[in-house]
Amino acid sequence: MTPRYIWFPSGRRPSREVMVGHVGLGGSNPVRVQSMLTSDTMNTEACVKEALGLAEAGCEIVRITAPTVKDARNLGEIKKALLAAGCDVPLVADIHFKPDAAMEAAQWVEKVRINPGNYADSKKFKTREYSDVEYAAEIDRIRERFTPLVELCKERGVAMRIGTNHGSLSDRIMNRHGDSPAGMVESALEFARIARDLGYHQFVFSMKASNPKVMIAAYRLLASRLAELDAAEKAAADGSSYEGWNYPLHLGVTEAGDGEDGRIKSAIGIGSLLADGMGDTIRVSLTEDAIHEIPVAKALLAARDLRTPPAEIAGRAFPCNDPFSYVRRPSAPLEVNGLKLGGEETFRVFTTADRWQALAHKIDRLGDFAPETTVETSGVVELDPRDEAAISDLNHSAQAHLVTVRDGLDMPVITAFRLLSLRLDARHPILLKDTLGDFTSAEGAAGDFLPCLLRAATNIGALLCDGIGDAVLVRGEPAPGQSLRIAYNILQAAGARIFKTDYVACPSCGRTLFNLQETTARIKASTIHLKGVRIAVMGCIVNGPGEMADADFGYVGGAPGKVNLYVGKVAVKFNIPESEAVERLVDLIKEHGKWVDAPAREEVAV
Repeated sequence: MTPRYIWFPSGRRPSREVMVGHVGLGGSNPVRVQSMLTSDTMNTEACVKEALGLAEAGCEIVRITAPTVKDARNLGEIKKALLAAGCDVPLVADIHFKPDAAMEAAQWVEKVRINPGNYADSKKFKTREYSDVEYAAEIDRIRERFTPLVELCKERGVAMRIGTNHGSLSDRIMNRHGDSPAGMVESALEFARIARDLGYHQFVFSMKASNPKVMIAAYRLLASRLAELDAAEKAAADGSSYEGWNYPLHLGVTEAGDGEDGRIKSAIGIGSLLADGMGDTIRVSLTEDAIHEIPVAKALLAARDLRTPPAEIAGRAFPCNDPFSYVRRPSAPLEVNGLKLGGEETFRVFTTADRWQALAHKIDRLGDFAPETTVETSGVVELDPRDEAAISDLNHSAQAHLVTVRDGLDMPVITAFRLLSLRLDARHPILLKDTLGDFTSAEGAAGDFLPCLLRAATNIGALLCDGIGDAVLVRGEPAPGQSLRIAYNILQAAGARIFKTDYVACPSCGRTLFNLQETTARIKASTIHLKGVRIAVMGCIVNGPGEMADADFGYVGGAPGKVNLYVGKVAVKFNIPESEAVERLVDLIKEHGKWVDAPAREEVAV
């Protein structure tokens, strides 16, 4: 298995330039921002209006679904209308299931997105063993279906995204590689090899998942595999020219949801990889109007900490014991002010003494968002992770200590805590912080909510997904209640501490069979109190059945006005009228013993 590494990037991952119309991805280009229309593709006027709004907001590439040949043909009318309005934003056709729709779309747009999981396969969730000969025959079948599109895109100068989704891996991949990052990577590479054999290189990769841990692992594994393939091809070329495997990466967390939760989940996934030096274009997927995705994407890019790590670690990778999968860093359990943390104990939420005092009059009514202890009374040891003598002294101490990175260091937060975890004995638990700055002054306490939220989610969330950390402290957000809510929501989104209902909700698009925003709000109103239950809300079947594997229950559009309900990835109720579907979902949760009545206690909003 490929070893997992703690990586200290010295800069952005190098990649070739791929042109999407007049917009360059990769190479020396900035990281591009894109989004996707929610309007029906056959409604030309609505699509043009929405695309113009996105372009004005700073969206550099616009994606539109093309579920049928008829929809794909109408992309030409949308393109014509946009050009007539003076807008030359490149268009991307989003293709699932229909190679003929991809062939039509490639006549009109600058880029075609295909999903390797369903471009030439229909998912049936069948279990079977493939011999090497049978597997090779399947690849030949895919090559036959995929080659015409590659040849057309090559002829017309159309770019392509080979976009793997965790929720829609083919049965072939699932049976040989499992529902895993390794399967996601191989799914994309199968199509990339065909494209390269045909002399086509104008493509980018994506590895999307609703679970940030899976998404991060898949992109890191892909980058590692591409680097290995590149090095092998370069060595085989023996000084002659070679094409290489340094293709650009499109970053995104799919089905992130809405509101603060959707922004946090997106920041954990996208922000973590940007901090790793990866990413050439990003899309934030929110269950909201697409226009709201652009400020979040731009804020994520603005929040990147581009400082170079210390010279002794910059550009280096240090091996860990675990492959590309999540394993929590081992530590000895400690008791801090009556709280157990470290080891396999619950991830704890700290606050500062002044914030505790500010909330003292209502702490008993903060419910799930109450602080658990203060950093000043915790006995935490603050260290510079570059101070080898101090770390050596701590490592030689007889007892375990709670440790954190000292404030005021000129280092990126993620780099500092990764280095600390690398050099610190595993028995010492770690307290994570969102910032190493001084937020005791009036100047330090000032800041807009969105940048503070995204910075905290990126820094703490990335480390949690690395398996680092046993407690968290959010200080960048000055409001005491809001800082606690952010801390708990980061733990929830990273899967570190589940304290409320978890929702997987896809962004709307032209395939959506009901109003996702209104439906998600109704489902939340009925189920928000079900701690630890995971509910997926999907507008159509593209990723629905696959993402159900990560959810306890699913609410999926099956036909206009009709909903299918799932338990796990199995559909159990079909063609339920939309007006009854939320109530029937509640009944299904009750049938499976996951329902509890909402508590009557009064809580204080934070």
